[in-house]
This record gives sequence, C-alpha cells and structure tokens, in this order.
Amino acid sequence: MSVQSIAPRKAGAAQGITLVTVAFLPIVAIVSMFPAVPAIIEHFAARDPAAIAKVPAMVSAPGLTIALLALFAGLLVDRFGRRKLLLVSTALYGFVGVAPFFLDSIDQIYVSRLALGVAEAAILTTLNTLVGDYWDEKDRRFWLTIQGLAGPFLGSAVIFLSGYLTAVQWNGIFLVYTVGFPAFLASAFFLYEPASDATARKMLGMDEGGEPFPWRNVLTYAGVTLLGSGLYYVFIINGGIVWQEIGVKDPASIGRMTSIPSLFVMVGAGVFWFTGKMGPRWQLFSLFALLGAGLVTIGLIHDWRGMVVGMAIQQTGAGMAVPCLVAWAQSHLPFAHRGRGMGIWTACFFFGQFSSPLLVSLLREHFGHMQGAFVAAGVFGLVCAILVLIVVSGRDNAPTGA
Repeated sequence: MSVQSIAPRKAGAAQGITLVTVAFLPIVAIVSMFPAVPAIIEHFAARDPAAIAKVPAMVSAPGLTIALLALFAGLLVDRFGRRKLLLVSTALYGFVGVAPFFLDSIDQIYVSRLALGVAEAAILTTLNTLVGDYWDEKDRRFWLTIQGLAGPFLGSAVIFLSGYLTAVQWNGIFLVYTVGFPAFLASAFFLYEPASDATARKMLGMDEGGEPFPWRNVLTYAGVTLLGSGLYYVFIINGGIVWQEIGVKDPASIGRMTSIPSLFVMVGAGVFWFTGKMGPRWQLFSLFALLGAGLVTIGLIHDWRGMVVGMAIQQTGAGMAVPCLVAWAQSHLPFAHRGRGMGIWTACFFFGQFSSPLLVSLLREHFGHMQGAFVAAGVFGLVCAILVLIVVSGRDNAPTGA
C-alpha cells in the first residue's frame, strides 16, 4: 500500500468556514431571543399570568438540556461517527427551532426549546470534536480565533434581524432558526468523516489501542471549564442590572455606550492567538485574570465612564473564554475518546451557564445590590487565576501530575 493511499484527507478553508458557521447556531438560541422576550410575554400575558416567568425560562431552556445531554452526545460521536450526527442535529435544529412560529402555546414552545437543546448538545459536541480531528494545535488555534473574531459580527446581525422580525410579528423571531437548513447543506457538502489517527500514532510508537479514558486530565479541564463558564456569564446575564444601578436606564443610551467596549471581545480573540506559544497555563491565567479584574472594576465604579473601562477588560477576557477552554480540552483527548471528552466539556460549560445566574442572585441578595455580587465574583475570578498556575502544568498541555 502506498503512502498516498493511507494519507488522511487534510481539512482546509471550506471545512473551517463551515465549522465556524455551524458553531454559531447554538449562540443564535440565546442572542436572538432577548429582543423578542417582551413581545412574547405581552402576547401570552392575558391567557397565562405566569408568562412573565415562563418566557425567560423558555429562553434558557436549551442550555439546561445541553448540560444534561452533552455527555450522551459525546458517546454517540465516538460510537457512530462525527459527520452523521452533525447532519442529523443541524436538520433537527432547523425543524424544532422554527416550530414555535407555528405554535400558540407557551408550554408547547417550551417543549420545542428543550428539543432544540438536544440538537445543540449534539452540534456543539460534534463540531468541537471535528476541530480536534481535522487540525493540529496550531491550526486549531487559528480556526478558534476566527470563530472568536466572527462571533461579534454575527451576533450583531442576528440581534438586528431579531428586532425587525419581532416588530413584524410576535413570533417572527423563530424564523431565524431556518439557518439550520443551509448549515445542514454546507455540512453535507463540505464536511467528511475523519479517519482515526491511530495509524499515525502507531507509526510514532504512540498506539492508543486499549488506552484508558484520561479521567484525570478530563476532570481537570472540566472543573476549570465550569468555573470559567460561570464567570463568563456573570456580565452577559446581569450586566443590564448594573447599568440601572449606576443610573443609566435608557436602552438606547446603554446600547450606544456598550457598542465600543463590546468590540473588545475581538481583542480577546487576538490575545488568545498571540499567547498561543506561551501554553495553556498562561492563557488560562490571562482569561481568569481579565474576567476577574473586569468584574471587580464594574462592581466598584459609579458612572458610565468606569463602566466602559470595566466592560472593555471583561469583554477581552470573554473573547478568550471559549477558544481557550476548547483548545485546552482538545489537547488532552486522543481520537478514540475525543467525542466523549468534548461531551463532558460541553456539559460543564452549559451547566456553568445554567448555574451562574442562580449563584449571582444569591450574592445579590447577600450584598443588597448587583455591584456587590460583581465584586465578589471578580475576586473569585482572580483567585481562580492564581489556582490555574498551580493546577495547570506548563508542559505538554497537561494538568499537573498527569
């Protein structure tokens, strides 16, 4: 057999752009809904007095499903393959995502949102697995950086479109989810099932056959991911309340003043790229230090100028969060265990999303105001930055003691 006949197919720009686009589908589920929440509450309020509580719960419902099912999605990835599961999940995303456009019951819509979380759990686990399969560490870092840079632009476009569709009809927002269908077509056309890297590893004397699941490494990155996700969502979910506490209540004014610091997400993606050669220890330290310092600053300021400064710091850390945590997790996982490992990562990240507002709410009750909760969360982030230097080894991308 010739060398060419066993050489694995090499992923290129078509695969990278497709995965970056598919990675944005789960973000749509959160970003697109917030402009529509008041209109949906107003539509159901007369028939269901609990609509004011049910609608926000409906928005976050996919995150809970993802946290519960991502591990099972990882098992399916390792057993049945990457591409097949991604095709099924993107098609399901389109169908259940757009379903509420044809429904007029808040309970039925809630169920459809839970089903959307099933699709998202499979999408996130599969695409993160494929990034690890297709590219080496350097190329992974490149495409994760592209993903971080593209996110703010795609998010702004979705928010603009969401507002327009909601203005036309209360449930028009759900038409956004038809993006799942072109994502399905692009995945079917450009993505391929990767060959196992077992052959190459055998040639290098690194046979992973029979290698046990790397629980020690996985539990380390799972714990760090859970903490990072919880801090990541502190501002995303509660930042508007801090604006109100410092006296800025007009939505248009908040939008204008947050536009520039929000762009620092792209700065964070750049920091992730430039710190790549320093290794995961210092990347993770930078991530937690920036998130912590930004939250402390936001918690201590008293006017919009300080808020802009604190947001710029926090958003820089937020731009590092997903690519940094994903890249570190992928570096621990051989092909045979990559799907399961990324399933655990996805579950931890979205459990952090689910638990973050609950913990921040408790802190707010304790301190009496949201800014106090931000200071406490920020100090915790700075402590985590120090702990990362102890837990994460600077050698071979592995946790200390691995």
